[in-house]
Amino acid sequence: MMSELIGTEIPLFKGRVVTSQDSDFDAARKVWNGVIDHCPAVIAECHDAEDVAAALTFARDRGLDVSVRGGAHNFGGNACWPDSLVIDLRTLNQVSVDPEARTVRCGGGALLRELDAATQEHGLATPAGTVSNTGVGGLTLGGGFGWLTHDHGLTIDNLLSARMVLADGSIVEVSPESEADLFWAIRGGGGNFGVVTEFTFRLHPVGPMVQMALLFWALPQGAEALPVMRDAAANLPAGMGALLGIGLNAPPAPFVPPEHHFAPGYALILAGFGSAEEHAAVAAVARDALPPLFEFTTPMPYTALQTMLDEAAPPGILAYERALYVDDLSTDVIAVMTEFSGRKSSPMSFSPTFRMDGAYSAVPDDATAFGGSRRPAFSVNLACVAPTPELWEADTAWVKDYWTALRPFARSEGSYVNFMVEADQERILAAYGPDKYQRLAKLKAQYDPENVFRHNANIKPAF
Repeated sequence: MMSELIGTEIPLFKGRVVTSQDSDFDAARKVWNGVIDHCPAVIAECHDAEDVAAALTFARDRGLDVSVRGGAHNFGGNACWPDSLVIDLRTLNQVSVDPEARTVRCGGGALLRELDAATQEHGLATPAGTVSNTGVGGLTLGGGFGWLTHDHGLTIDNLLSARMVLADGSIVEVSPESEADLFWAIRGGGGNFGVVTEFTFRLHPVGPMVQMALLFWALPQGAEALPVMRDAAANLPAGMGALLGIGLNAPPAPFVPPEHHFAPGYALILAGFGSAEEHAAVAAVARDALPPLFEFTTPMPYTALQTMLDEAAPPGILAYERALYVDDLSTDVIAVMTEFSGRKSSPMSFSPTFRMDGAYSAVPDDATAFGGSRRPAFSVNLACVAPTPELWEADTAWVKDYWTALRPFARSEGSYVNFMVEADQERILAAYGPDKYQRLAKLKAQYDPENVFRHNANIKPAF
């Protein structure tokens, strides 16, 4: 098939077509996860929604699979599937802010850093992820959470409308007033229903300067440190966000004493969007409960907070992940976490864990298609991040064993769909629950009856 497409043209397509004969083909097909080496049949670099429609028509006429590339940060490499036509959205990265209305229009190929840079020019932001080279599109369609979720909910809770290209090539505007069922489905249903070429989000006053505190405890302190971290995250006041870095190695940063560089342990990272005094008070409670090995507190730009974890997930790194929700970091959960935090092989692997509550829990379960209960919980991500194949192999096994050990204490609803590398039907159904999944499956049959958009946490059409 690839040889047939060399030198091909896509009718009505204004963008660039890239095949294996082009010198930049290997660069164009590369995704964030260095483990993935998928070779597509053709890459269609789309300039607008009409280009996406033309590419979909071409793929259908040629019998080609379709994959959709935004930020390509998915651990499983879904953005670039073997022998597929890749709808490449990277040039659709324009961001336009209306500071008076507190809204932003964002292209489907934009990265979080591009969204944050534009909105922060006006002291505004919308909830998003914590690694800046993540794509806005993939993150949003699965839910999207980060530092602002405690105050403002998920990314999808702030989505006002979207422009989409459906499987048949038609272009639609979706919102609460237009294609309302489809608007419900794309808020958590992933990329199952079409290609979003533009999002419109609600914005909130944030920054430009925020507060950050990092408290770090040594690995042997896990049984004492994790309850302190849990309580701090579960009792956050308004204007705060928290990340639990479980099994994190201390970075070789200037604020870390040299003797603790690369030391494995437990980090509580507190972000403050209100006063420095309120932020300091929350950090003080944790510090007084158990003095950390070291700590660091500083004001920083919101954009710096949003890029702070980038070095922990650089492009090309070898990665694998699994995830689950737990209602609480109970004694049993903590026992598993302390045991497995000392078993990893790569210094980059760890378990980033977020408390999901506040504005997140104020939204009814059935208001969006999000794959998970809105009851307060901890989202536990088990991430193998490795610089060598040997470390990747060891920590992939570590993630699987860790997940198996935590599974008896997890919710039955399954994990966050954006963290599913091996998205089998049983786990997808568990994530959404039978009622929500059935509603999504019926909408899938309406909008994508041939399951064109299937290289994802796939929802199969139900006729």
